[in-house]
Amino acid sequence: MLTGSKTTFKVRQMLPDIKERMLSQSGVNARSRDVFGLRCLPGECVLQRAVMVRKKLTAREGRGWLSGTLFCTHFRVAFVPQDGSKPDDNADPVLLGDHDVALASIEKVVVVGPNRTKLVSPNSSLKFTPEELVLYCRDLRVICFLFDRLTPDAQVLEITYTIAKTYQPPKPGSVLSFQNAALGSVEMKQFLSNRRRDTHMNWFESASDWEQELERCGATSWRVSSVNDRFEMSCSLPRFIVVPQKVLDTELKKSFAHFNEGRIPRWCWRHPRGSDLLRMASFQNNIYHEKDDIRNLEMILFGCQSSLCVVVELGEELPSPADIQLAHSRLRALCLGDISTSVSVPDDKWLSTLESTHWLDYTRSCLKKASEVACLLRGGHLTVALQEADDRDMSCVVSSLVQVMCDPHCRTQHGFQGLVQKEWVMSGHRFYSRINYHRDNDKEEAPVFLLFLDCVWQLLSQYPSRFQLTDDFLLALHDSIHLPLFSSFLANCQRERCKRSQNLGQSYTPVNGWRDLLHPDSSSDPSDPPLPPVWDWALQYSKHRRDRFTQPIPPIPPLQPLLNGNLNTNPDSHRLADTIPGSVFLLSRGTFSCPANLLPWRSSSSSGVYKKSHRRAASSENVPGLERLLKAWALTEFPHGLTSMSGPQGPLDPYEPLLPILMGPCMGLWRECYLRGALHAQAFSHPISANHPHPVERLAREVQQLKDKLAQVSSGTDPDPPTKIAEPRRTDTNLNQNTNNGTFLFPVPRPQSAVTPRVTPLPTSSNHQTSRGPPPTSAPPSRPGHKDNGGGNKHTFLFGHSSVTEARPDQRYYPAPNNAKLPKSNGSSIPS
Repeated sequence: MLTGSKTTFKVRQMLPDIKERMLSQSGVNARSRDVFGLRCLPGECVLQRAVMVRKKLTAREGRGWLSGTLFCTHFRVAFVPQDGSKPDDNADPVLLGDHDVALASIEKVVVVGPNRTKLVSPNSSLKFTPEELVLYCRDLRVICFLFDRLTPDAQVLEITYTIAKTYQPPKPGSVLSFQNAALGSVEMKQFLSNRRRDTHMNWFESASDWEQELERCGATSWRVSSVNDRFEMSCSLPRFIVVPQKVLDTELKKSFAHFNEGRIPRWCWRHPRGSDLLRMASFQNNIYHEKDDIRNLEMILFGCQSSLCVVVELGEELPSPADIQLAHSRLRALCLGDISTSVSVPDDKWLSTLESTHWLDYTRSCLKKASEVACLLRGGHLTVALQEADDRDMSCVVSSLVQVMCDPHCRTQHGFQGLVQKEWVMSGHRFYSRINYHRDNDKEEAPVFLLFLDCVWQLLSQYPSRFQLTDDFLLALHDSIHLPLFSSFLANCQRERCKRSQNLGQSYTPVNGWRDLLHPDSSSDPSDPPLPPVWDWALQYSKHRRDRFTQPIPPIPPLQPLLNGNLNTNPDSHRLADTIPGSVFLLSRGTFSCPANLLPWRSSSSSGVYKKSHRRAASSENVPGLERLLKAWALTEFPHGLTSMSGPQGPLDPYEPLLPILMGPCMGLWRECYLRGALHAQAFSHPISANHPHPVERLAREVQQLKDKLAQVSSGTDPDPPTKIAEPRRTDTNLNQNTNNGTFLFPVPRPQSAVTPRVTPLPTSSNHQTSRGPPPTSAPPSRPGHKDNGGGNKHTFLFGHSSVTEARPDQRYYPAPNNAKLPKSNGSSIPS
């Protein structure tokens, strides 16, 4: 209820009987699933509504304003358009509509009045009637509602205070109440329990799922072990892990104690050329290594490759979780600003402020490290082990990016979902701690997964035709993280998810070890609602929205015929001549070295106890041999008659890594995500017709027309024909210059003919990515692969010179089918 004078209003706490009467009355209406045109979820209660409200549309929605009715329930803030279609009562419920926002996603509520703004809290009092209501969301959205003059003032104030008192910043217990509000009704529980999982993706929850992945990758020398079935060996690892065939479970159990949290080296993915990708944590200190332990550790680390292993250290070059959290906080402050305090960054300092956040620098460093690992795997015949202190943050990022770069299956929707399920959900990434839903542990909060999504978007923007995924899919996954309703993100490991789903606890005794208890665990309750996985998109979005998750693809071309189970018809017998069998190298900061204490059991200490040393030994004589070996492999990887790139001689090799261009102009800002709620998009507070172009768009269109006329005059054509908007320049050739040290990971071919300059396209939400204002008038810088290498700049090539031809401009994406199998390899390589 409202009390106060004519100019001052304050919410008085409603009596319990009045509040219960209000909720019960709303509950009766909610059972019909249609309250004033709002299709409610089972058990959802409408707390307040306001009529004759206009919502400001974003650029993706067509701009302008949309008239309708604003609702506030105990789960969401919903907006029903005036001319919207009538909801179908027989359709399955959808959590959020196209114009809705969950209460748990709201970060703050701001009202705008005559020449004033105010941040509204549950105990605030307003001395004016709001004209606009602005909701700042945790997923970087800013939703603006405009109240009409005919909207009753009481409705405006009541719905404003209702939203301010209902959303409540997250705290212990509020997340559970939010889950009960959305999924706690009897009808909703029954509906969720009857839903079937997507059978087209791999969930990696059973041994058969892992065996299916081994068969798809052709990893015949590896097996699935259930040694951690009861989480006795490691609480953070999944129940099933992949280890070499020749390692027994009894021997495997002795290896867990030598690594932090028991996270031993385990298989992640196999390259068709015979290389294996592993992940592991750092070694434990002061552990005695027996002879049997050393033999088992060597077998696990080398896997099926008895010649060479490269350990990639991730902790020195990649950002820490604290660095990621600080960079993301600065990026949020830059992109969102603060309308309540009228603080924003000037346009002339916006790009420099963006650079000072270091977010793009961290994205570049992750892509650079993943490119190095992808190049190592491309060489074949070696094992690459990613090592991190706890193996639960940056190793997830790098291993996932490597597979996205090298495996076409991971660039499809179901393949990407399976990749996240394998490398993040099942591998024990701390989603619950890193997202920090309760806001009770700020030291652990770090959006590591959002950094990974940004890296994938960078690859998508540079290689759009090689992805079946679209920007809409990545944006939907980004927004779903901020909604505490999905089991994928509400636990730190598979053990915690099993405890909640099975409602079991565990106890440890010296005799019996870890044992499940029959009584419920304190953190779970049988009355808690079942949490769906995040991959249940039909529960979150309409079919129209889900259809934009993927792009149309042409028919899949036939694969190359296999010869003796391998595509390599010209193996090199002298490849292993330069290395000693069992050699282990360290890749750190772009250089190879062979420290004496890289493997503790190979230390010169006679006691067998590993003592960590912070001094790194100098590179040994084997390092030049390793570099020569990698170069020789790159020269002999392409048999006669087969090509590695798309060219006139043959099709594109689907497993050639997509190496990104890491120069500053090529690393763009994810505009559709970070700038969709920017202040410049909310600057025009007065209603604008949807058909009326934005002033910035009009200016950009005029600049584009002038540039088209200049291009036509310079080419000698008639400038009178109507101008056409040029397509964005998307080149899928493998351009891979590393601007930090001037090194090319692969040789860049010299173009056969001059490259015709293209006109800079009209900036849209996907083209103009690094600026808030009008686009620059100059064309984008030419790619490094199109420059003449005979100038003063000297570049080195890491993998020698390859006979790579210039890619055709009409490259198409041919993804592998869901059940497509990678060619099985027993140590040989395939051509490109």
